[in-house]
Amino acid sequence: MSGSAQRREDILRRLVADGYVEAKALSQELGVDASTIRRDLDALARLGKAERTHGGARPVVGATSEVPYVVKEGGYRAEKVAIAHAAANLVSDGQSVILDSGSTTYQIAAALRHRSDLTILTNDLRIGKYVASFPDVRLLVTGGELLGSVFTLVGERSVEFLADYSVDWAFLGADAIDPAAGITNTNTLEVPIKRAMISAAAHSAVVADSSKFGNRALARVATLAEVDLIITDSGLADDHLDPYGEKLMRVSTDNHR
Repeated sequence: MSGSAQRREDILRRLVADGYVEAKALSQELGVDASTIRRDLDALARLGKAERTHGGARPVVGATSEVPYVVKEGGYRAEKVAIAHAAANLVSDGQSVILDSGSTTYQIAAALRHRSDLTILTNDLRIGKYVASFPDVRLLVTGGELLGSVFTLVGERSVEFLADYSVDWAFLGADAIDPAAGITNTNTLEVPIKRAMISAAAHSAVVADSSKFGNRALARVATLAEVDLIITDSGLADDHLDPYGEKLMRVSTDNHR
């Protein structure tokens, strides 16, 4: 595990899942000293995502369980870039693409920067701002209510917006992927728009680094059968591949570190 951002993302996911994390246990499990864990917990507290307690932390009552963008964007960066390039290679000039909110889909936007005559739809304000600088892209941003920590637009208006479009590709993020549970998400508010993205697209692909596999989050977005492709990195162990069959694409990170 490399980098404080990646470690803090892992800590926050444990906090969401377990309702409490103990600094001493995290230090042992993550292989870093206790002072490093305390700094991580303090940083999450400053983001409003954790409440420090004696010896650990607990979730903030009423706070969204979504991992903040500032935490997401640094973790597993090489994996996300490799996944993004594989996803972008599926897109041809002149096609239309939905980019779900997230740090991996942001990397897809970056990989598409020099394509010609694309139409990109997104519910991510950071992606929208970035794509707005592209020289030869038509940009459409959904309406809806902002989830501030992740720059995501959600709600009925977002879903209605996507219902009016038919695109070639939709690329979706995921908080967890499991053969039985399917594609799942910690924040229930994002589920309807993710499902609308799948419905609007001729082809849908989930982009997720290997740390998301074998886990289950609160709300189901889709079964494995409802998406066409799942793109991940080569960190996913060989003995985890069979349930995903031909839907799964693993990509190497060797050229992206």
